[in-house]
Amino acid sequence: MSDGSRPSPPPDRADASSAGDEYARAYSEGYGEGLREALKEMLQHASRGHTAQELRLLVESRLARVREDMELKRKSLVNPPSRTAWGAALRPPAPSEAAAPTAHPEVAVRAGNAYLFREERPARAVAAVAGVAARFPRLVAISVRPPPFRPPTGVRLDYVEVQLSSDPETATGPTKLSGRIRTAVEAPGGALVYFDAFETLATEVGFEPMLKFITWLNQLVAANESAAVVSVDPATLDPRSWSLLQRAFAIVL
Repeated sequence: MSDGSRPSPPPDRADASSAGDEYARAYSEGYGEGLREALKEMLQHASRGHTAQELRLLVESRLARVREDMELKRKSLVNPPSRTAWGAALRPPAPSEAAAPTAHPEVAVRAGNAYLFREERPARAVAAVAGVAARFPRLVAISVRPPPFRPPTGVRLDYVEVQLSSDPETATGPTKLSGRIRTAVEAPGGALVYFDAFETLATEVGFEPMLKFITWLNQLVAANESAAVVSVDPATLDPRSWSLLQRAFAIVL
């Protein structure tokens, strides 16, 4: 005889409902995280002064790599790095490297070295270049806009404007940059190379080609009594990419 209470759902149905809620929650969290990352990336590009045309090209390039990024994310979830590996990637830098910009307004850039400046905007890198440009006969500046420094008297400035384009003939890429840099660096007296467009070009051609370009640049200046000053915003790269980029430099500031 019934006691008037409503029967509880079968265990399998209750479990299915709980699993469905968990799946929906996980899916919505992932969806929200993806939206936050995309909007944050666009805000970072916009804050760097990109034109509407450049932003459109950046978005198109990013959309074309969504499937690749999804696969990388899937692999990272299936085979996550060990705790030790993540700890090394995210460990705070040594105090001498993590000092605030105001503590080290100028850096003694020396020939034969390459320097990576970790900064949201290229401020300390610009100050470092301005402080030592007179020691080199040539200054190569690679940026999306003219650098805010003027070459000292007797120093030749070669400004290479980074242009994004769907046409390979007009777009700026590692191959075109290599020729301009090599010409200046291998000339008598060497050159000082300033580069603050890593993030922009990595979005266009991919991180791996740009990492190879940076490795080549470091080796080139070391072999020709030249120097390279590179400014990159850590927030624009994932932890693994940022760790790999830092390892390419002997000096990180």
